[in-house]
This record gives sequence, structure tokens and C-alpha cells, in this order.
Amino acid sequence: QVQLVESGGTLVQPGGSLTLSCVASRSIFSIPAMKWYRQAPGKLRELVATAFIGSSTNYADSVKGRFTISRDNAKNTVYLQMNSLKPEDTAVYYCNARGAGYDDWGQGTQVTVSS
Repeated sequence: QVQLVESGGTLVQPGGSLTLSCVASRSIFSIPAMKWYRQAPGKLRELVATAFIGSSTNYADSVKGRFTISRDNAKNTVYLQMNSLKPEDTAVYYCNARGAGYDDWGQGTQVTVSS
């Protein structure tokens, strides 16, 4: 099991950039998949990006080319760099750690894209 704490969410203008952080309570070196999800009001939670062991990544089509996920094992931290933000990116963003026998979530951080 791992506790996750997200931070970095705020109000940003369309076209702007933002980096979210997710700090884990223990080493993430051996966690197979670290993920970012988001949930907008009235919508289902959706998978945004995944960072696997070995540096491979995967992205939702809606964020490809704009968002970058990375994991810093030395700092037990996962980042989500978000560029060219759009109003439709407005959501609560959640960090997720998934492995054999566990599926842990953070409390979320609010990102609002608006002028």
C-alpha cells in the first residue's frame, strides 16, 4: 500500500502550462504503473497518462502531444507536465499507484482552465 499526495493544481489561462506533482509515502521504484486520472463535473473519471517501470509511457488521445508524465524514483514523485491547456482540461486530477494487490489513490488536485 502507498499513500499519495497530489499538488500543483490551480487556475490557469487557456494556452498556459502547469505541472502537477504526486509524492508517494514509499519508494515507487518497484511500482509497475503510476497513473494520472482526471474527473470533470458530471463526467466519469478518465485515464490521462501512465508511466510504467522502464520509462515507457502511455497517453489518452485528448492529451497526446500536450501532456508529459514522468517518474522520479529518487524523490518518490510522479509529475504531469501540462502544456497548451484547454478549458476542457478542467477537472480534478488524481494520482494512482497500481501493482499486485494494491490500487491506491490520492485525494486529488483541482485544475481550472479559464480566462
